[in-house]
Amino acid sequence: MNFHRIAVTGPGGQLGSALRAHLGPRALPVDRSTLPLDRPDAVGPALQTLRPDAIINCGAYVAVDKAEQESELCFRTNAETPAAMAEACARLDIPLVQISTDYVYCRSERREPHREVDPISPDGVYARSKAAGEQAALKAPRSLVVRTCGLYGVTPRKANFVETMLRLGGEGRRLRVVDDQTCTPSHVADVARAVVHLLDREATGIVNVTNRGFVTWFDFANEIFRQSEMHVEVEPITSAQFGAPAPRPAYSVLDCGLYESLGGPPLPFWQEALAAYLSARTQPESSAP
Repeated sequence: MNFHRIAVTGPGGQLGSALRAHLGPRALPVDRSTLPLDRPDAVGPALQTLRPDAIINCGAYVAVDKAEQESELCFRTNAETPAAMAEACARLDIPLVQISTDYVYCRSERREPHREVDPISPDGVYARSKAAGEQAALKAPRSLVVRTCGLYGVTPRKANFVETMLRLGGEGRRLRVVDDQTCTPSHVADVARAVVHLLDREATGIVNVTNRGFVTWFDFANEIFRQSEMHVEVEPITSAQFGAPAPRPAYSVLDCGLYESLGGPPLPFWQEALAAYLSARTQPESSAP
């Protein structure tokens, strides 16, 4: 079925913006002035007032390293608020779509794409909070958890890996990029289309959604520069050399076979998605996907 009033939390973020663009008049943007995501007690009254037909929760605490010092805020936003949403959605009998992350596989030693049924192994405050948010959301009868990875998008032009590489590469410096983390960076325009398809067909449970293929961040950086026709020297380093405070998954490629079986819009390979992003970012922001 097609839902006509779809509440989108985090409407100013990369995925939230892409969802709003894709949904058009069906989108009901819900920003922090209406629903502060660090206030689980505000969820029920806000949704009772808004009365949406469905809600897509793509708002989250995403400062992965800072979360190690702000665990209470991180868990309140990423776990307690989805729990409150699940309760409210159950009362209102509406679908809840919870956006989650490949970080739930932080400690996995698997080197094959992760299926939805594979055991998760979160490590670090951010990863554990998102895993808890998944479990909380799934308590709602009409709930869907969408796991995705490495999001980047044009609208708005916020910090993401592609923009960071282009900025640093344009400064003429030699870059050091991690080469022992393998995943699938994903363009939010593709993820947004997939999420709306899953919602409209009322999919439930957990579904992986990323672009196709996989790459290390080092190789992704080199492809960004190749497609941008920039000559930048990039040195591969290990995660240990990078020294981030929070752990990252070594291999978090997601198997999207279940999504494909549900007949959604095709997910392009990551190289094609990157090319679409680099093309769109040169256009006026009002025309970006």
